[in-house]
Parts: sequence; structure tokens; C-alpha cells
Amino acid sequence: MSREAFEELVSQALDTIPPELTRVMDNVAVFVEDEPDPAEPELLGLYEGTPLTERGEWYAGVLPDRISIYMGPTLRYCETPGDVVHEVAVTVVHEIAHHFGIDDERLHELGWG
Repeated sequence: MSREAFEELVSQALDTIPPELTRVMDNVAVFVEDEPDPAEPELLGLYEGTPLTERGEWYAGVLPDRISIYMGPTLRYCETPGDVVHEVAVTVVHEIAHHFGIDDERLHELGWG
């Protein structure tokens, strides 16, 4: 799969986020990266930042939170193009959930592991 096609899948996954949630997302940027840190070669996505639930009056003038979706591990993990579509959607939702302060344990309980 080309990078452009993968980026389009990420864009489509972002478009499925309900408007009532996207309206409250704040100071976050989503990127497609080729590979994660070599220490975590199987990582499909990563949220880096301060979740909305932890922000206070002190939160001003900071760089945007960063959501990275990793193309290489996703393509290696998936067997079919349909698997890639599904996994990108799950990964995008998973990382956006971290922006809202939902931890991995709760995401697993909700089926978004």
C-alpha cells in the first residue's frame, strides 16, 4: 500500500469521529509516520501530550499533542487490505481516546485494545 493510500485511510478514520467529539478536541495534531521508535517496533500508534482530563489553568502556550499512526507495523500486522482499513480505524480511535483521558485498560474493556 502506498503512503498516500495509507494517509487517506487515516483521514477517513478521522472523518468517522462524531462531530460532538471533534468539536472538543483541542490542540492535537495527527501524523502518519513510517516506523515507531526501534524500542517498540510493533507499535501501531502513539499519543503524546496532556490529555484533556489533565489540563488546567496552567495549560496555555504549549505545543500541540501529537498522535502518530505508524504505517510500517500496521502493514506488517495486517494480512489483507480490509484488515488495514479496520486496524487504522481502531488505532485512530484508540489514540484519540487517550487525548480524552481514556487509558489502555478501559479501552481494552470497551473493545478498542
